[in-house]
Amino acid sequence: METFIIEGGHPLKGTIVPQGAKNETLQVICASILTPEPVRINNVPDILDMNNLIRLLTDIGVRVTKHARNEYTFQADSLNLDYLGSDEFVKKCSSLRGSVLMIGPLLGRFGKATVAKPGGDKIGRRRLDTHFLGFSKLGAEFSRVEGRNVYELRGEHLKGCKMLLDEASVTGTANIVMAAVMAEGETTIYNAACEPYIQQLCRMLNNMGADITGIGSNLLHIKGVKGLHGCEHRVLPDMIEVGSFIGMAAMIGDGIRIKDVSIENLGIIPETFRRLGIDVREEGDDLFIPKHDTFTVDSFMDGTIMTLSDAPWPGLTPDLLSVLLVVATQANGSVLVHQKMFESRLFFVDKLIDMGANIILCDPHRAVVVGLNHTKKLRAGVMTSPDIRAGIAMLIAALTADGTSRIGNIAQIDRGYEDIEERLNALGAKITRQ
Repeated sequence: METFIIEGGHPLKGTIVPQGAKNETLQVICASILTPEPVRINNVPDILDMNNLIRLLTDIGVRVTKHARNEYTFQADSLNLDYLGSDEFVKKCSSLRGSVLMIGPLLGRFGKATVAKPGGDKIGRRRLDTHFLGFSKLGAEFSRVEGRNVYELRGEHLKGCKMLLDEASVTGTANIVMAAVMAEGETTIYNAACEPYIQQLCRMLNNMGADITGIGSNLLHIKGVKGLHGCEHRVLPDMIEVGSFIGMAAMIGDGIRIKDVSIENLGIIPETFRRLGIDVREEGDDLFIPKHDTFTVDSFMDGTIMTLSDAPWPGLTPDLLSVLLVVATQANGSVLVHQKMFESRLFFVDKLIDMGANIILCDPHRAVVVGLNHTKKLRAGVMTSPDIRAGIAMLIAALTADGTSRIGNIAQIDRGYEDIEERLNALGAKITRQ
């Protein structure tokens, strides 16, 4: 198990470019299964989750051509459908949550799929009911295979319908859309997720010959088509990485420019950091965060404590709450962080408390952070990353701390952040991988 050794207290200065969006790339790569023609995708992040998914697609017969580090072509013209039901395939799927996004395109094109309990972050219950309910409404049937802990789906003749999703699930919406694009008739999805990742997926599918309208709203209309063709697609910058860099710049930065962030697709992320008192400047399509000797938390109009909580788009993504919580530890003021969606994501704050942060964990979903206002630095610590976002939050804390910190299980960070230590070291950080 690899470890990061972080020598804290070194200011970061310079320019950094965000990687391609992890969550979008998982979707659009899986969408390549919907056509036998080549699909070329640019700005693919070179991260552990993505490389595992690409290997899984190769295993099922997708031909993968790597043109450059972040550019691939996928061609699903000769899939081994028998392998999809094998124990080996099921085992590999169970270790990668992104594999769940293969279900929709396999069902939509071939009329069958095998589903294992997906892996990924241990951050609480992440149910698949929305996916299954949507597939069922399209006419698919599923059954549990005793002794294997898998479900088999069958839907040779999917038919469009009207459906109201029980939650605005991003992966659920993506899966149902991919299953519906070649279903007979029209499909209407209400309470669909409308994150930029979903918008990008829908635009890519339209470029492949699909007929999807309502993109950007929570009401999608899909007219089924007979087949899809190939296309080229470029992935957006990763908004979570952009937010992570804003947090680093506020905590330990000496002037950091984040290049080519696609500001229009960041939603309320910049404004949320501004609520913590951070000066986030928009310059063209870049963000510049100057050095902060202090930053003061806003309060609500009635004077009550600032609350940061997650919500479906265009609300605040839950993936950034861990970073915002760490940033709040050095703010002037107090913040209530309310993580509504996952019940285990805030447990990492115990390590921050050990480092000297003033945090009260109220329950699995809420924590109150009393900022130190840079009057007291965090202490170095020994930590283990429980998930991708807690891992990057711990790394930010370690960069600001007095002394040398260790973070174990950094494969969790590698799952979502490309060459993170090399890119931060280029800004002045002192991070060693062991």
